[in-house]
Amino acid sequence: MATPAAPTGGARNGAGPEWGGFEENIQGGGSAVIDMENMDDTSGSSFEDMGELHQRLREEEVDADAAAAEEEDGEFLGMKGFKGQLSRQVADQMWQAGKRQASRAFSLYANIDILRPYFDVEPAQVRSRLLESMIPIKMVNFPQKIAGELYGPLMLVFTLVAILLHGMKTSDTIIREGTLMGTAIGTCFGYWLGVSSFIYFLAYLCNAQITMLQMLALLGYGLFGHCIVLFITYNIHLHALFYLFWLLVGGLSTLRMVAVLVSRTVGPTQRLLLCGTLATLHMLFLLYLHFAYHKVVEGILDTLEGPNIPPMQRVPRDIPAVLPAARLPTTVLNATAKAVAVTLQSH
Repeated sequence: MATPAAPTGGARNGAGPEWGGFEENIQGGGSAVIDMENMDDTSGSSFEDMGELHQRLREEEVDADAAAAEEEDGEFLGMKGFKGQLSRQVADQMWQAGKRQASRAFSLYANIDILRPYFDVEPAQVRSRLLESMIPIKMVNFPQKIAGELYGPLMLVFTLVAILLHGMKTSDTIIREGTLMGTAIGTCFGYWLGVSSFIYFLAYLCNAQITMLQMLALLGYGLFGHCIVLFITYNIHLHALFYLFWLLVGGLSTLRMVAVLVSRTVGPTQRLLLCGTLATLHMLFLLYLHFAYHKVVEGILDTLEGPNIPPMQRVPRDIPAVLPAARLPTTVLNATAKAVAVTLQSH
């Protein structure tokens, strides 16, 4: 058992080549030399690692501060951007709304098809309706038909304006600065539109079956009798002739309108109120145009521009013969005074 152990100890003491040098160093000196080349540099911390860590921490702090500053700037710029975006949206909506209104107005002005149904009528139909406006109807048990067009009534209103201008010219009324034209247009269109609106309001109260368009057409064609009466009596100045045409022609056109309204109104009281108002206004308007219109226009002209009074003229008079005989003769003085007066008047 001892024999095999010896080689093992010998091998440890001298036979092993790896441990030979190490054992000699231990036995010989009692100090150890460590080879630093075989050490791992990453096995511990150093000053360089601490510097890198400190530098990294500083960079992270700087990045955090920059991120916070960017967030604050973003919030501020975000509020400003929101306000700017809101203002742009409001301005854009206002622009779009104005653009739509302008395009709608231009399209309404340019679209003739909207007004075409009210003026699409043949001349033969207008002629027949003019004749029918002078013939009263007898059948009032059912609603009578009313033309739903405005071409004939509009032309009759313009014809009445022209007749009034002709009557003012034949009555020696002085026309200044277009006042006469505006007054005639205002009178005729004011009566047509105003009385039509008033009668339509009464018809609504009296439960009459009529529309505003039909009322304008009915009253417009009713002015045909006024045009005939005024055109004749402006050229033939006879009061008896005017009263005759006023009763016959004006009365026939008024009876036509009254009969149509009676056929579209239910109830005697409503018929009396509506038809009596229309007949009174229509007949009185004809009297006004014949007798009072010229005086009213002249009064308006005098109020706006003053009365048309001719300028005062100076007339030379003879000097009485009361001078003494020693002075110049009276005839010479009279001739001189007349010559001076004529010279002043010429200037």
